[in-house]
Amino acid sequence: MRVKKRDYKDEYEKFQSSEEQKKKRALRNRNRRKAEREGRVKKGDGKDIHHDSNGTKVELASINRGRREKSRLKGSKRK
Repeated sequence: MRVKKRDYKDEYEKFQSSEEQKKKRALRNRNRRKAEREGRVKKGDGKDIHHDSNGTKVELASINRGRREKSRLKGSKRK
């Protein structure tokens, strides 16, 4: 069985460069800068900004990045 190579350029054009994703990415960057100004986080401190339905909060990067994606949870219809 051969594995199909990913076309990263095509993926970027379809998803990351869309107007919706640009706006979401700009919002995430804005939230991170705001948290840095407020002194809640700084570069190299091992913390991330976690985005959820209630807004944002600061948490350890290992916790934020280790959380299971909703699409990978048992019973998800998305594949």
